[in-house]
Amino acid sequence: MKSVEEQLALIKRGAEEILVESELVAKLERGQPLRIKAGFDPTAPDLHLGHTVLINKLRQFQELGHQVVFLIGDFTGMIGDPSGKNATRPPLTREQVLENAETYKAQVFKILDPARTEVAFNSTWMDQLSPADFIRLASQYTVARMLERDDFHKRYTGSQPIAIHEFLYPLVQGYDSVALRADVELGGTDQKFNLLMGRELQRAYGQESQVILTMPLLEGLDGVKKMSKSLGNYVGIQEAPGVMYNKLVSLPDSLMWRYFELLSFRPMGEIEEFRRDVERGANPRDIKIKLAEEIVARFHGEEAAATAHRSAGNRLKDGELPEDLPEVLLESDVDLPISAVLNRAGLVRNAAAARDMLGAGSVKVDGEVADRDFIFAIGRTHVCQAGKKAFARITVRAQ
Repeated sequence: MKSVEEQLALIKRGAEEILVESELVAKLERGQPLRIKAGFDPTAPDLHLGHTVLINKLRQFQELGHQVVFLIGDFTGMIGDPSGKNATRPPLTREQVLENAETYKAQVFKILDPARTEVAFNSTWMDQLSPADFIRLASQYTVARMLERDDFHKRYTGSQPIAIHEFLYPLVQGYDSVALRADVELGGTDQKFNLLMGRELQRAYGQESQVILTMPLLEGLDGVKKMSKSLGNYVGIQEAPGVMYNKLVSLPDSLMWRYFELLSFRPMGEIEEFRRDVERGANPRDIKIKLAEEIVARFHGEEAAATAHRSAGNRLKDGELPEDLPEVLLESDVDLPISAVLNRAGLVRNAAAARDMLGAGSVKVDGEVADRDFIFAIGRTHVCQAGKKAFARITVRAQ
C-alpha cells in the first residue's frame, strides 16, 4: 500500500468533506484494507457522468488496495429516497428495481474492477429482519431528529405530507453500514444526513463508526444546475461516442477544470500542466478534447475515442463536420428557444422557417434531432445543424 499521506492526497481529490479526517488517518495507519461502501438505488436504468463521480472515487480506493462494496439498494429502492424531494416519491416494484440493478452492474464495471468489487443487495439482510428488529431499529432515532433534516423540515413547515415509510429510508441506509461493517461510506453532499445515520447506528450496534466522505454534485453542461437527465444538461455514459464527445468538447470553459478533477483519472500534476498551457495561450478546446477522448475511451473503447469527432455533429449524412465550422456567439439575458437561436445565428431565413424545419425534424443539436421545445441555456455551447448544409457551433452568453 502507499503511505498514509499519499493515500490521503488521492482520497481528498475532489472530495467535499471528510468526517472525521483524524479517524480516517487512524484507520489507514493500521495498514489493513478498509471496507469502502457506496449505495445506489436503481431507480432509473441509465447512468450519467454525474453518477460516476462516486464510482470514480470507489475506483481510486480500489487502486489504493481497499475493498469496495458496491451496494445496490433493491430494498431501499422500493421506499424511494426522499433526499431533496418536496413530495413523496412513488416506490418501485421489486421487478423494476431488479431490472434496473442488472443494467447498473453492466455500466459500473466500465469503471470498477470486477475482481476487486463486492456487489451487495440490501434486501439480503433487510428481508431477514423481524418486526421486533424493525422496532429496535426505529427506536434509535426520534421524530424530532428526523425533522431536523432539511427536506423533511421544509415539507413539515410547508404543510406538505410526509409518509411514515420515508422516515425508514435513512434508518435502513444507516443499518446497511451495520450489516456491511463499513469503514468508510461515500455519498453526495445531499446524502450527509443519511451518512451520519450510519455512524450513529454503528455505535448503537457496538461497532466502530464509519468515516464519511462526501463528494460534490456535478454541475451539468449548463454550468449551473446539478447534472440531470430531466434537465437535459447531462452526458449519459451509454450515449453514442460522437454525442458524448461533442457534449464534452462544448463544455463551458469555466467547467473544464472541475470536470477534469472529478471525472478524469489523469494525475493532478498533469491537469495542472494543462491549466498552465491555457494560461500561456493554448486553446481551451484542445484541452477539452483530451478530456472528451478519455471519457469516450472509458465507456466505448480507444478506437471509438479516436474516431468520435467524425460523428460528433452530423448525423444526416456520413462524414465529418466542416473544417471551417462557424463559431457564433449570441448574447441574451434569458435562455433562448431553439427557433430564435437558429434565426439569430443565420442558419435559417427567418423564425417561421426555423419552426417549419423543427416540425419536419430537420434540425439537429449535438447530433440529435431537436424539437420546438429545445431551450438554449445561457452559458451553453451546441453544434447546430439546420438541413443538410447549414452548421454552426453556437454559444449563448449572458449580456
